[in-house]
Amino acid sequence: MYTQTSTEFLPSVIRTFALSLAIAFVGTMAGTFVPPALFLPLAILEFVLLMIAFFFRRKKAISYTFLYVFTFISGITLYPIVSYYAMTAGANVVLMAFGTTTVVFTGVAIYATVSKRNFSFLGGFLLAALLALVAISIFNIFMPLSSTGMLAFSFIGVLVFSGYVLFDFNRMKHYGVSAEEVPLMALNLYLDFINLFVSILRIFGILSSRD
Repeated sequence: MYTQTSTEFLPSVIRTFALSLAIAFVGTMAGTFVPPALFLPLAILEFVLLMIAFFFRRKKAISYTFLYVFTFISGITLYPIVSYYAMTAGANVVLMAFGTTTVVFTGVAIYATVSKRNFSFLGGFLLAALLALVAISIFNIFMPLSSTGMLAFSFIGVLVFSGYVLFDFNRMKHYGVSAEEVPLMALNLYLDFINLFVSILRIFGILSSRD
């Protein structure tokens, strides 16, 4: 069976990514009805699904159903973070963070698409930086960072996930996307956007608390 790989499926990736964000938004709204005791199990389920998506992607492409189930659960687990900053910093801070994320994501995506440079070399650096962020996040659970430390952590997060936006769009431009890869690439972009949003939201939340 012939599998076509080209940039013609890039619009499909963008549409699927946009729908994933919409489903995540519905999930966040549904989070208001979820008992607090369920957020940790849902977060664990989200992590397991993410591992399944990336460890088994070489054997079989993920389905659209898998993607939308994951993004809905992700939206639910995002609710406590959004709710916390909405209550402590104000809903306007959350909206401002979302708007800033959209502008940064779109700007980097456009640059990655029109640039003639190949940014594939960033893959190793970004993975190392991501693993460092994960390690610091685990450390933060047991020994919470100061507000200054969390601010620095969040700024690094913005750089790393902006780098992933650059890397993913540039990779699709240079190496193309097959029809079977559309859900997985949309998942990559969704994770880039959400993690970038959370990092920017933390920054705005910390800065607003210092005013």
